Amino acid sequence: MTTPVRRRNTTAFYAQAVASFALALTAMAVGIAYLSASPWIRAFLALGLLYVVTSAFTLAKVIRDRQEEEQVTTRVDQARLDKLLAEHDPFRVDAP
Repeated sequence: MTTPVRRRNTTAFYAQAVASFALALTAMAVGIAYLSASPWIRAFLALGLLYVVTSAFTLAKVIRDRQEEEQVTTRVDQARLDKLLAEHDPFRVDAP
């Protein structure tokens, strides 16, 4: 029986992702704050930025949940198959 290899992200990859997100969010917030437009336009852009960020988090969560669900389903199916194969005796004869 082969066990699937669990892939883990390195600390450097995690730090790079967090730093990239923080830099992008900060740059957009500063860009909106210093935009030469009326406060209503800046507020609208800030609200749009907030909506995009929350949507990105929601999408990431949905994708992660789907992958975890498929992984659990695969493990359950594999366990059922292993049980059936372990219980199967090809030399057993059922008497009538």
